[in-house]
Amino acid sequence: MKATDRHKLIDRINTLEGLTDDERSALLGLLREHKTYGLVWEDKPEEVEERLRNELPVLVEVKERAIGGGGNSLLPNHLIIEGDNLEALATLAYTHAGKIDVIYIDPPYNTGNKDFIYNDSYVDNEDSYRHSKWLSFMSRRLRIAKKLLSDRGVIFISIDDNEQANLKLLCDEIFGFRKLIATLIWKSKSGGANDASAFGVDHEYILCYCSDISRVFINKDKGATVTTAYNKTDKDGRRYSLDRLDKQSLGYQSTLDFPIIGPDGREYVVEHKDPSHKKARWRWGKETVQERYEELVFIWPYVYTKNYEKTDGQKPRSILFDERFGRTRTGSTDLNKILGNQNIFSYPKPAALIKYIIELGSKIDSYILDFFAGSGTTLHAVMQLNAEDGGKRQCILCTNNENGICENVTYERNKRVIEGYTKPNGEQVEGLHNNNLRYYRTDFVGRSRSTKNMRRLVQLSTDMLCIKENLYAEKKSFAGLPTYKNIYRYFEQGEQKMLIIYDERYVDELVKMISSVETASKIKVYVFSPSEDPWEASFEPVGDRVELCALPQAIYNTYKRILPKPKRKPLESEEEDAPAGADQEGGEA
Repeated sequence: MKATDRHKLIDRINTLEGLTDDERSALLGLLREHKTYGLVWEDKPEEVEERLRNELPVLVEVKERAIGGGGNSLLPNHLIIEGDNLEALATLAYTHAGKIDVIYIDPPYNTGNKDFIYNDSYVDNEDSYRHSKWLSFMSRRLRIAKKLLSDRGVIFISIDDNEQANLKLLCDEIFGFRKLIATLIWKSKSGGANDASAFGVDHEYILCYCSDISRVFINKDKGATVTTAYNKTDKDGRRYSLDRLDKQSLGYQSTLDFPIIGPDGREYVVEHKDPSHKKARWRWGKETVQERYEELVFIWPYVYTKNYEKTDGQKPRSILFDERFGRTRTGSTDLNKILGNQNIFSYPKPAALIKYIIELGSKIDSYILDFFAGSGTTLHAVMQLNAEDGGKRQCILCTNNENGICENVTYERNKRVIEGYTKPNGEQVEGLHNNNLRYYRTDFVGRSRSTKNMRRLVQLSTDMLCIKENLYAEKKSFAGLPTYKNIYRYFEQGEQKMLIIYDERYVDELVKMISSVETASKIKVYVFSPSEDPWEASFEPVGDRVELCALPQAIYNTYKRILPKPKRKPLESEEEDAPAGADQEGGEA
């Protein structure tokens, strides 16, 4: 549609009688959604998205499944979240916004062979909305994932030809096309060409996007095979090889074709194998040659530079061909060795591949996220990498429990990796004991802001606050007095301190208790409040000792930015129960 025609239609809609304000606004919104380039699809609602219009997700720990050193903050605290990953991502938007350095996901490839479930039904080749459903599904999750990435964060997404082109355009739209770092190609098979009629497809893709192209940093590939023979040693012990200063492959430039006088007084010139075309030239210009003359090596009739051995690794390559990255069958072998079951999970990625990817994008203290956790390979890889380099990386896995996958595969695999296990052949494998693992399930609170819902949200958010602060060591007393579960709870580990106040009637008493405590660091105080004011005036006497946050408003603020808008207004009974001054229309999360 031409711009002039669009403007005429807008004018007609604005003057058309019989439309409600909402209908008029919806029509105008559709007309103004104009793309000059990009991806367009039919948005398809999800049942989980509809549920989130009426309920807010929270995380509740399944304490009997905790593994490792408990609240020891010196060990990495890894998390498994059981639930729909859209719900889990919403909770992480509160606990981990801007904290995740590496996201790796292996989403369903939408092959049409019953690998992708949408609203509890498999999507097959005959579904005319197959691609729209997949794009709707991925878009909702990637938009939240973007908010989780740190300013140096990267996301790696495995995919194959079924949706690679669509995923690329979707990520261009969500992250920005300039945020694409690379499209990696992984050789996923070593043989067997029976999966295609014309070509044997033995590769998959891994798209890599970043949060901020100016801040992202990709580590060197420390395991790269070095083909250069570093057969010379400098006076400081560094090994090097010689590299010709004149090159045939760089494109001829007359300004880079000049004589160089060597220390022996001879004139060294570019060697032209085909003088009539002058294909060769020096790699350095005259000024650079003068500045770095002492670095040159003259062996008549050639000039060389020193190519020093890179001890910190090589620049990573975009084609992951080597056996060291594993193959699809390697992932199945990894899993079978741990769980002892054949075909318990289809096509798990090899731990070697995921470990390599995480090492490229992370520092030793990074947060890693996989919200399509499947068999739990990502956590296994993180723990292996930490064991190798002494890192403290912390990993978060999210997956549903369809067919018991979260309990029986994701959790059980990593439980055995931490505690140790026996391979099917009887070989004992020592556990990676220096890890904590905690297991959570998603739960829900009514979305309307009744006093009852607000208080329940604060009560159920305790586990989320522990995750947010990475502080799990609960104390039974505070300031010499016992804590009470429904009034206040206290957590402390080293210099970290957190006080959660559920009953605002005890604020004044707790202020006196805080004033009696000697503390070198501030206490993070989360306090129930019907508004955004965390009782700041009441805490003024200890203002230099505390950092205040009003709940549940801080959670509402996060959810309001990412969750779908509620379809209904609060019920009359809920409106009557709402705290004075609450905004019933716009105050919903």
